[in-house]
Amino acid sequence: MKYIGAHVSAAGGVENAPLRAQEIGATAFALFTKNQKQWESPALTQESIELFKQRCAELGYPPCSILPHDGYLINLGHPAADGLERSRKSFTDEMARCQALGLDRLNFHPGSHLNEISVDECLRRIAESINLALDVTEGVTAVLENTAGQGSNLGFRFEHLAQIISMVEDKSRVGICIDTCHAFAAGYDWAGKPSLFEESIAMTDADVKGAVVLSGYDKIIDALDAIVGLKYLKGMHLNDATKVSGSRVDRHAPLGKGEIGAETFEKLMKDPRLEDIPFILETPEPEIWPEEIALLKGWYGQK
Repeated sequence: MKYIGAHVSAAGGVENAPLRAQEIGATAFALFTKNQKQWESPALTQESIELFKQRCAELGYPPCSILPHDGYLINLGHPAADGLERSRKSFTDEMARCQALGLDRLNFHPGSHLNEISVDECLRRIAESINLALDVTEGVTAVLENTAGQGSNLGFRFEHLAQIISMVEDKSRVGICIDTCHAFAAGYDWAGKPSLFEESIAMTDADVKGAVVLSGYDKIIDALDAIVGLKYLKGMHLNDATKVSGSRVDRHAPLGKGEIGAETFEKLMKDPRLEDIPFILETPEPEIWPEEIALLKGWYGQK
């Protein structure tokens, strides 16, 4: 089954997120379990925890349909000791919050080298950060999200994700989330439009901005399987893109109204290899989320 929804607000308490998901016709949802722009947040109350679990059960949201996201300040590959320690502490707290809520995954951006350490060293630190968090939590999978390749952010190549996973000790508790806009911006051209650049999945991290790494839906999914493994796919973010493939610019657009186009999202919904994971909208017009969810459900053959 494909679980289809959007990233909804948890304003007023995490227990309100399932209600907001139901209002837009979602069978999946994402949320922040704390303020995503602050290091510290109040602990979840037992009342909020129990009400969240109760509403998820009553409204039909199993853990596999929910994709919580961690805070934006966390950098698990931080080059400085103090920044790395603070990020690791916050990430572990986020994993513990998910555990308390009965959730089984936490989506996060891998990290950034800030032009102060090598790519390999940053990837090693990210993997070590994951290992430390897994050691002190239970039942929650750390889900790496691919990035658009802006600035010094890593995770924009499938090879980055694979390298991190190779260094995670408990591979039963690590996974990936693919954001369609991020992949497109990083050079994975879902639409397969004509390009001035040659296709190559063997390009180095020094590839030029604007280069198309790989072109065509099936080639991208096949490469993801070959390089990382679809068994690690724990969710997808569905976003069209306002900028061309290879731009390294992360700008979301409503489905079918950007450079990716509607056909890619229809293919995702009809792809039998992609099942039993949440598909989460982060498109920029929440008022049309019910329409976008209905469109995705229609392509999947779900009412």
